[in-house]
Amino acid sequence: MGQRLSFVTFAVRNLDRSRAFYVDGLGWVPELEVPGEVLMFMAGDRLVLSLWDRAAFEAEVGSPALDGDGVPPVSVAHNVASPADVRAVLDLARDAGAPVSGPATREWGGYSGYFADPDGFRWE
Repeated sequence: MGQRLSFVTFAVRNLDRSRAFYVDGLGWVPELEVPGEVLMFMAGDRLVLSLWDRAAFEAEVGSPALDGDGVPPVSVAHNVASPADVRAVLDLARDAGAPVSGPATREWGGYSGYFADPDGFRWE
C-alpha cells in the first residue's frame, strides 16, 4: 500500500451550517456539492476534505460516529508562512463564528493556534 492520504472526511450534524462556515465564512470553494449529502473541497494537490452528512456517513461506514459536544480525537493543520498569517487565519475563523484558542509560541518552536468548525473539529 502506498504511503499517502487522499481524503479526510468529517461527518457533520448539519451540512448547511458547515457549508456556511467553510464557504461563506472561510471562503473555500467547493469542488463537488450534493445538497443535503456531501460537500467536497480540494485541500491540496491530491487531498480532498469531505463534509458528509452524519446520517449518510453512518449508513455507509456502519458504525455510529462520536456523539456529544466533546473534542473529536483528531485535529488537522493548515500551515502558513508567518506569525502574521497565523493571526490572520485565526481572525478569519473567529469572524466566521469559530471558537479560537491562541495563538501562542509552542514548546516545540512553532507558533500556532486552534479553531473549531461547527462540529468541533479542530484546525491548527
